[in-house]
Amino acid sequence: MKSSNNNQGYKKLKIYQLAHDLAVQIHKMTLKLPKFEIFEEGGQIRRSSKSVSSNIVEGYALRRYKQEYIHYLTRSLASSLETIEHLDFLFETESLRDENLYKSLYGNYEELNSMLYRFIESVVSQHDTNRVGKIKK
Repeated sequence: MKSSNNNQGYKKLKIYQLAHDLAVQIHKMTLKLPKFEIFEEGGQIRRSSKSVSSNIVEGYALRRYKQEYIHYLTRSLASSLETIEHLDFLFETESLRDENLYKSLYGNYEELNSMLYRFIESVVSQHDTNRVGKIKK
């Protein structure tokens, strides 16, 4: 269901768009894992992949507080790195047998990590909380 709320500017962020898309891909991939992995490693990678975009959203909501924004963006990067670790486990244990899918997801997460790192660096050096919209009472 699409929301008509105008306070969803985070959806314009390329880091959010990629993180959200990758989480959907990961979710779909885990549904094809062997039964014993669906709730074990599959559950772990679903949670970590969804945490990437969720932390971007939460940080965006708190962007008027620079340190909080940086905190949540850094957590997003950490969750992305955790997702790569789970992806490696699945591939190395042969629960994920599709090498092309593995390489595609891995490469996309590497790109996302690079984008997140650059975004965090720009927030650290350039973010001006005075330019962030004020909360209406």
